[in-house]
Order: sequence, then C-alpha cells, then structure tokens
Amino acid sequence: MRVIVCGAGHVGMGIIRYLAAEKNDIVVIDESVELIKKVEDSMDVQTVVGVPCHPESLHRAGATEAEMLVAVTPVDEVNMVACQVAHSLFHLPLKIAHLRNQAYLDPRWFDLFSTNHMPIDVVISPEVEIAKAIQRNIRLPGAFDLIPSTEGEIRVIGVKCSEECPILYTPLRQLTTLFPDLNVTVIGIIRNDELMIPTQEDQMLPGDEVYFITVASQVDRVMLAFGYEEIASRHILILGAGNIGVSLARGIEAAHPEVSVKIIEHNKERAKYISQNLSQGVVLQGDALDVNILKEAGVQKTETVVAVTNDTEVNVLASLLAKQNGAKRSITLVNNPAYTSLVTSLGIDAVINPRMITISSILQHVRRGRIRSVHSLRDGLGEVIEADVPELSRIVGSTVGNINIPNSIFVGAIVREGLVVVPQEKTTIHAGDRLVILSTQKGIGDVEKLFMTEDYF
Repeated sequence: MRVIVCGAGHVGMGIIRYLAAEKNDIVVIDESVELIKKVEDSMDVQTVVGVPCHPESLHRAGATEAEMLVAVTPVDEVNMVACQVAHSLFHLPLKIAHLRNQAYLDPRWFDLFSTNHMPIDVVISPEVEIAKAIQRNIRLPGAFDLIPSTEGEIRVIGVKCSEECPILYTPLRQLTTLFPDLNVTVIGIIRNDELMIPTQEDQMLPGDEVYFITVASQVDRVMLAFGYEEIASRHILILGAGNIGVSLARGIEAAHPEVSVKIIEHNKERAKYISQNLSQGVVLQGDALDVNILKEAGVQKTETVVAVTNDTEVNVLASLLAKQNGAKRSITLVNNPAYTSLVTSLGIDAVINPRMITISSILQHVRRGRIRSVHSLRDGLGEVIEADVPELSRIVGSTVGNINIPNSIFVGAIVREGLVVVPQEKTTIHAGDRLVILSTQKGIGDVEKLFMTEDYF
C-alpha cells in the first residue's frame, strides 16, 4: 500500500516506523531538511522536502497512486489543507488528519469535514483520546493500561506484578483450577522490555507487566486475584490546565459528579480562564513543583494525581513529589517513550504516552481486513487487535489452535452473537465472530490476513 505521511515529527516518525516495517510503500513530506535527513538515515523510505499541503509536494510524492494520506504536522491548518488538496486534485481515497485545536472539533461544526466541504475521512484528536485513556485508568486503580472492547463486553487490562501478587510462580494452566468461576485469560507478558506470548506452562514473575482479558462484570474480582484491592478515586488532582487537563476535568465532571477535581495551573491567565469555565472543579494558580501549592490542593488526601503539563520532566518530578506528600497513585504524561521503563521503576503507577495513543488511533484505519480497533503496546512491542471474521475468510471453520501462532499471535477472546466465548484450542471460528487478538510486532501481517477474504489472495 502506498501511503503519504505529511510531517516527520515525533508522531510522524512513529507512524513511518510502523508502516515501513510492514513493507508498505511510504513517502514522507516535510519542509524541514533536518527532519527529512533523519528519516533517510534511519529508514528505507522515499522523501520529499516541501510544504506538505502544497500541490507540487503531493504531486512529487506520487499522490495520484497513493491509497492513503496521513497528515500529522504540528499545524492543524496544514493538515486540513493537505487533505483538501489530496482530495480535490489527486482524488486520494483515504485522508487522515491529526487535529489538536478543540475549536475545530465542536459538535456544532461537525459538517466541516464532510466531502462537500473539507474532505477528511478520519480526524484524530490526541487531546480527546488522551483524556479518555486517563479516565479509563482512573476508574481502575492498579491497572497501568485498560483497553475496552468496541461494544463493552470485555476488557483487556495491563497490570504490573508486585512481590505481593498472590498468583506469582503459578503455571497459567492452573488459573482455571484456582479460580473456576472467573473468566480470565493471560494473553501477553512484558518481561525485560520484551513481549512474550505465554504458554500454559509459563509463570508470572515479580516485575512482569501482564495483559489479561476478562468480561466487564468480573474486572474487580480478577484485579483482586492479582493483588489489587484499591478504592476508586474520590479526590483527583490534575497538574496542568492545557487541553488535556481541561478535557479530563470536564469528562470527570460529566461522568462522575461526585468526584472532587482540583487543577494546578502555572499560567495565571490560563488558570483564571479555566476556573470560569468549569462547573465544579477548583483551579489553583501555582507551580506543580511547589510543595505548599500541592498541600493547598489537598494532595495528602488525593487518591490519584494526574500530571499532564507540556513538560515531561515536570510531570515526572511533580508526580513523585505528590506521592511523597500523600497522593496514593500517579498517572503521568510522558512524551518520550524511552522514559517509560525508567519512570515506572521510580514509582510512577501509570504512564500515558501521547504518541502511542495517536498511533493506535491511526493504525485502526491503516490495518487491512475487518479491523475494528487497534491498541499499540509499549512503543511498538505488539498490538491488541479487535476484528470481525468475514464470511469468505479462510479461517472460517478453523480451530483456534490452528490460528494461534507460537511467539506471534494469541486469540484471547471471541464475541459471538453478543456472548463472550473463552477460546480453547479446539474452539471453531465462525463467520461473524469478533476476535480479540494480541500480536507481537512480527505477527501483525499474519493477523491482517486472518480477516481478509480469500479472493484477496
């Protein structure tokens, strides 16, 4: 597939790495010679130095033959115009734009991105997606990752195994014996920064990051089995009143009006403006690294502190300072994925990586076959993929044991006619089944083929 990526910044580079690794035909456009050279030095892709929304740049990138354009420059307007030009002049079929400014996303202007106006097929809003991810983490203390299914029947959850985890050193095949009435399947283990597809003989060790699947109604009981019995947050402290912090505060106010929300914002004018635009939340103006401000905000009785300023270092230090002064749990925005292992070892409970959230949203539309959702794990170690089995798929009638690929793919759950089926090796795949699969990076191509029709081949 020929894909044009407009923008070679952090998000663009992440998308380029993913798509190039899967042997797609990638062309990158950026007006920065330095960024283009960085791409050329690290990946075997075509490049164009030029303004991404200019017709000549898109022409040189081969827009007439491209199947997809992904516009992820730092400027919303450039991304929007690139999609418009790609549609009007080159009839490019799928256009994805990364938009940050919430003014464009107001429901009143929903028609703006229709074919007759500014034709953008998929709008990715990182602030909104990040706020949703944080809200999911807040609802489930103890989890560092929570991936809901598209219709809510099941949950894919990531937890870190502490020394107190009661099921350490237990072969996975024994979980059914230990918890016969629980619907839980361990689908992946991250150990020493590598993702492994577990066998029934594998055991969980201290420090492992474990992904498991369970039904929504049993989440609390499964968390207890992993040693997590924490009270849901009633007092939340948000550090940073940018778009993410405000979206999060408003989301909590709307969904959980009983929860107390306080925000610390360094900029005086921004703090004043936000305080006038929240219905319940309290906004304090000050430095998140000032212990006195943290105490004034009630950090000592805060269940969850969420650090979402624009500075990763401030987020990390402020989170640790808040925990040192009484906060029970921290959720921290970290822009550099290389920091993830480091900051969790320092005591950060959950790391939110904006780049990976954005990439996951885009990959959902890049993946071939009937893919419903994609969630990237730990900067590309693997993906949790939810997809429907088409009638003409070559796996209809196959058993789960035949499509589970050791070290690459694990089918963790099947949703069939609204019911959750725990797959066994001899479970037969039916047309219309929805499968939830964990795949290592090298198995992605195989997963896509599972959900294509036979005539594709």
